[in-house]
Amino acid sequence: MNHHHNEVDIEHMLVLGAGQLGMAVLRELVPRRQKAQTPLTVLVAPKSLESPSALDQQSTAELLELGVELLPFDLSTCSVEELAAVFKQFRTVINCTGFVAGPGTQMKVTHAALAANVHRYFPWQFGVNYDIVGKGSGQPVFDEQYDVRTLLRSQNRTEWVIVSTGMFTSFLFEPAFGVVDFTARTVHGLGTWETKVTVTTPEDIGKLTTEIVLEQPRIANQIVYIASDTLSYGTLADIVEDVTHSKFKRELLTPELLSTALSREPDNVMARYRSAFALGDGMWWDKARTYNESRSIPTTDVRSWLTSELTRLETPMQRVPGYR
Repeated sequence: MNHHHNEVDIEHMLVLGAGQLGMAVLRELVPRRQKAQTPLTVLVAPKSLESPSALDQQSTAELLELGVELLPFDLSTCSVEELAAVFKQFRTVINCTGFVAGPGTQMKVTHAALAANVHRYFPWQFGVNYDIVGKGSGQPVFDEQYDVRTLLRSQNRTEWVIVSTGMFTSFLFEPAFGVVDFTARTVHGLGTWETKVTVTTPEDIGKLTTEIVLEQPRIANQIVYIASDTLSYGTLADIVEDVTHSKFKRELLTPELLSTALSREPDNVMARYRSAFALGDGMWWDKARTYNESRSIPTTDVRSWLTSELTRLETPMQRVPGYR
């Protein structure tokens, strides 16, 4: 592996999206690319610059401070060809856009990366193990994620790396998701109390993805598992009671209950998520076998995350606008 090749690798890098995950990756990746001769580029939604929210303004200021080059481009309306033309200028594309641009976007971006012949592509797979979940989970976004993997594996010109993270830690405490409810002092188990879930904080995802991107020899054509924590819903309830020093009512949402609820509201995204996570399989992996554990990189487990976030979570009126 000649040195020059690696230098080039580090240079022309494009991150798609400056949302919660994109920002977390950029904060870690930019300072580590000191030797790169070209600034890192981030593709942002044009409206985040034209009619920015307070959060957009904050992110843009931080990106400029980091010395990142901003590339306004609308992923939801572009064609594969238009996007491929943009990608041709880069060797590495790291996709942090999530599902916000609508169904079909992840396949479109992947087709564009392959059409542009990018050297290395990190798809938006910062989630669960879509190989095990497969298709027909009742969660259309999961079906698309499975198709992205199939497409990447069907070719050998573009290297791909998938970083599997489970769900964001904060999602366990998202009122709409309905697992931990501070107002009603209730914890809902999904499936069984022994069913497990893997969670990772955006900060840990940023830190670990940066390590994975820059690792030598290069990681290529593989799935890398990371985890801030892996725990059962029963353990989650114990931690919540422990940290809050109070009793929470425990209610189990069995697969039967969840599928009944889903058949009543087939379009309810949260009901679909609850059903999917109740399956257990593919939603968790052993933390001992993750990239972070193999490299002894410390992560923020659920207990420490909850301890530091408790005040915010217990005062729902103070939720940060745009936080998700």
